[in-house]
Amino acid sequence: MKSKRLTSLSRGGGCGCKIEPKVLHEILKDTIKMPIPDEVIVGINTSDDAAVYQINENQVLIATTDFFTPIVDDPEHFGEIAATNAISDVYAMGGKPIFALAIVCMPTKILTTEQISKILNGGKKICIKAGIPIVGGHTIDSEEPIYGLIVLGLASPENIRKNSNAKIGNKLILGKPIGMGIYSSALKRGQLPENYYSIMISNATQLNSIGANSFVLSKSFAITDVTGFGLAGHAWEIANGSKTDLQIFWNKVPILPGVKDLIKLGFVTGASQRNWESFKDKVVINSSLKLDDRNLIFDPQTSGGLLIAVDSVYVDEILKEFKKNHYIAAEIGEIIERKTEFSKVFVE
Repeated sequence: MKSKRLTSLSRGGGCGCKIEPKVLHEILKDTIKMPIPDEVIVGINTSDDAAVYQINENQVLIATTDFFTPIVDDPEHFGEIAATNAISDVYAMGGKPIFALAIVCMPTKILTTEQISKILNGGKKICIKAGIPIVGGHTIDSEEPIYGLIVLGLASPENIRKNSNAKIGNKLILGKPIGMGIYSSALKRGQLPENYYSIMISNATQLNSIGANSFVLSKSFAITDVTGFGLAGHAWEIANGSKTDLQIFWNKVPILPGVKDLIKLGFVTGASQRNWESFKDKVVINSSLKLDDRNLIFDPQTSGGLLIAVDSVYVDEILKEFKKNHYIAAEIGEIIERKTEFSKVFVE
């Protein structure tokens, strides 16, 4: 059997294939409301990255799942990116992963068994790096290749960081550059230069383990990871949950090399427009910024960086901790007082 390009089999790719927020809201609003036990201290009432269950006074269990279609053609890289992205949600809650289950949906009559094995091996490599085993999973024969993980983690209750606890005056740190959606758009059309592809893989397979760093946790108030809804969308979730507004200084946001040039060549994702449609009433973009900027502000990130609201006194020390652990991080904004009844993100 001749090997097929993975990206040729998927309509979307990575976190860009999420159901758009306003459609998801319509789907969920009439679903049955379930009783939630008191032990669930983080659940469906907030837009957090994982569920958290209180085991006892000293431990909580963190549970999450993430899976998607390919954004790259190399099967091992696809597995690595999907696993990195799934594990990130545990780190975004302030926890440490303990084990994973694999979600494997593959078109077995189209992909070779070798390609599918490489996808699984990519996931295993990242789990080994994170120090956790894959202890099982589930497989189905599907039309599109889909891979991901269910990940469980542990934390002490005081280390849990929801996205809804930011305080006015907190500074915002972004843990990775943005532009993954732009890179993947260019790659799908065979136009991503090889040096940018190397950067893309390095960025997407860097674990967000800094989220479990004891010093960073001790100085942080709210954490999320930036994925399918783009920087502005996930920033708004912090503002909304915390009942604040949020300011982003666009010139401080780290951007992957070459991304602005690629946007000018027309490499944008449909997801960035869908994100804009869902959040345009919640995000105020300075009139001096252009459409290219807006496309990047809402660009879906696959395996993106952590967005952390931190004590303003410790920004420099926290950034040094990121740098020491080889992250390209930056202070990009701050938490400000809410001006109206509803939270907004201001991009200046």
